[in-house]
Amino acid sequence: MKIFGFIHALLLLNFVFVVRTDDPQGPPDGANRRSNVAPESNLRKQIGEAFREIIIIQLTWHHCTRLFQYFFTAEDDSEENDKSSQETLNIYSPIKLVKAPDLSQEKDPQKVSEMLSDILEKHSKWIEKMEEEIKEIDNENPEDVNAAPRELTPEEIEAHNLYENAMYNLNRTNPNREEAYLMMERAAKMGNRRAQAQFAWFRFLGYPMSNIDLKFAYDTFKELADEGFPEAHMGLGLMYATGIGVNVSQAKALVHYTMAALGDNSWAQMALGYRYWAGVSVASSCEKALDFYRRVATKVAAEVTFSGGPATHRIRLLDEVENSGMSSGILDNDLIEYYQLLADKGDVQAQVGLGQLHYQGGRGIPLDHYKALQYFSQGAVAGNAIAMAYLGKIYLEGSENIKADNVTAFKYFKKAAELGNPVGQSGLGIMYLQGKGVPKDTAKALSYFTQAADQGWVDGHLQLGNMYFSGIGVKRDFKMAYKYFNLASQSGHVLAYYNLGQMHAIGLGMIRSCPAAVELFKNVAERGRWGEKLMLAHQDYRAKKPKSAFMQYILMAELGYEVAQSNVAFLLDKGTLFVLFYSFTLEEYSMNSSCR
Repeated sequence: MKIFGFIHALLLLNFVFVVRTDDPQGPPDGANRRSNVAPESNLRKQIGEAFREIIIIQLTWHHCTRLFQYFFTAEDDSEENDKSSQETLNIYSPIKLVKAPDLSQEKDPQKVSEMLSDILEKHSKWIEKMEEEIKEIDNENPEDVNAAPRELTPEEIEAHNLYENAMYNLNRTNPNREEAYLMMERAAKMGNRRAQAQFAWFRFLGYPMSNIDLKFAYDTFKELADEGFPEAHMGLGLMYATGIGVNVSQAKALVHYTMAALGDNSWAQMALGYRYWAGVSVASSCEKALDFYRRVATKVAAEVTFSGGPATHRIRLLDEVENSGMSSGILDNDLIEYYQLLADKGDVQAQVGLGQLHYQGGRGIPLDHYKALQYFSQGAVAGNAIAMAYLGKIYLEGSENIKADNVTAFKYFKKAAELGNPVGQSGLGIMYLQGKGVPKDTAKALSYFTQAADQGWVDGHLQLGNMYFSGIGVKRDFKMAYKYFNLASQSGHVLAYYNLGQMHAIGLGMIRSCPAAVELFKNVAERGRWGEKLMLAHQDYRAKKPKSAFMQYILMAELGYEVAQSNVAFLLDKGTLFVLFYSFTLEEYSMNSSCR
C-alpha cells in the first residue's frame, strides 16, 4: 500500500512543478501574448518567475527524498500498519499553490525585499510542518546514519571474500568460470546476498556448469528483489517478459526492469533502452531510449582499455545452416595448432598474427596478454615493426600479470615509429600527450597522431578527434573532431562511436539527432563485457547444449541484440525446445525432471 501513497505524493509534486501560478489558464484561445513591457522589466519578470520556481523546487525536493525513504525502506508492509502510518503522515494538507507576487512590477528595491521576506516567512511555516512530519517518520523508522557499521562475523567475512574472488575469476582477462561457480555457490550457501543473486543467475542460465533450475532462480530473485537487489529485479523482469518460469506479464516486467535500472543495473538499462527505442510494450520514446543507452555507454566507454577490449562476435545460427560452407569467423583448433607450429619454427607472420589474436581476443581465441607478449617478443627479435609497436602497447598499459613500464613502452614505440609503423607513432603520441614517462608535449603528440592518421591508423584518427574536440594543442573545432571521430568509427573503434554519440546527442558541430545518438550509444552499450555471452551461447549450441544456449540468447535478445533475437527464433523454429517451454512454469517444473 505504501507504494501507492508514494506515487500519490509524486503526482502531487509533479503538479506543483508543472502548474504555472502566475498564469494558470494560459493565453486566451491559444493565442500568443505580446508584451509591451520594457526589456529591463522583462528581465525582472524572468528573474521573478525563476525565483518562484526555485522556491517551489527547494521546498519540495527535500521532502520528496524523505518520502521516498519512507515508502521504500519500511520493513512492515501490512495494510494495518500502512493505514496507521498514513494517518500519522499527514503531509498533503500543508502543500498549497498560492499566487506569488509578480516582482517584475515592483520597482522599489525596499518593497521587493519585503515581499521576498514575506514569501519566505509564509513558506517557513510550511517547512516547519514538514519537519514535524519527517521527525514522526524518523521516530517510526529509527536509524542512526552516523552509527558505525556492524562488525562482520568471521563467516560473513569468509563469504564476502569468496564472493569477491568469484567475481574476480569471472571478470579477469582469462576467466576461470568453473572455479568462480564453486566459490559463488559456497558464498551463497554461507548467506552472502550478492552471491545468492549471482548464483540464481547461474541456475537460471544453466551457466557455467549448473543445471537449469527455474524455481530456485525465481524464489531467490523474489526474496532478494523484496530487499531491493537490482540484479534480482532484473532476473524477475526477464522471467515476466519472456514467460519463462512464470506467466507473461509485460507490466510486471517493466516494473522490475525499472527498479533494476534505478539501481544502476546495466542489463536493465539496456532492456529499457531497447523497449523505448523499438516501442516494445511502451510508447516509443527516442529521448528515453537515449537516456538509458547513454548511461550504459558511458560505463562501457570508461572501461575501454588500450587494446579496445575483446571483440563481440555476432554469429547467426540460421546463416550457419543455410550456408554450411561459410566461415563463422571461429578458428578451427587444427588451424590454430598449425599457426602455433609455424610460430615455434620462427615464422614471423604467424608470431605476429597469434600475438594480435591473443592481444585482442576473439575468433575462438581467449584474450591473453601474457601469451600475446610472448609471441610479440619473438617477432620483435626478428625486427618486425608491428610486434615492437604492440609490445609498446602492452607495456604502456600493463595487465593482470604484466607490470606497466613506461620506459620499456617508449623504447618499443620509438623503434616501431622509426620504421614508419603507425601503431608506434600513435603510441608515442599518447605518451607525449599524457606525459607518461616523458614531459608533456602537445605539439609532438599532434605530430605523431597526424603521421599515424595519414597512414589510416584508427588510433591516430581517434586521438586527433579528441584534440580538436577539447582544443588541446589546436584550436577547438567540432567539425574537425567529427571528421576524425567518423574516420575512427569506420574502423569500429568503440570510443569513436561514443564520442560521436555525445556530439549527436548534444548537437555539437551538427544538427542534434536523437535517433543517430541512440544508434551510436546502443552500439557502444552492446560492446560491454556481457557481449561475450553471444560467444558462450554459440559454444553451448555447438556443444549440443541447446537449453543453456537458448537461455543466454534470450537474455541477450531482451537487451536488444538483434542477432540474439534471430537465434532465439531459430531455436524455437527448430522445435527442439518444445519440452523446455511447456515444462517451465513454476507449477509444472517440480513435477518434470527432464529439464533439470
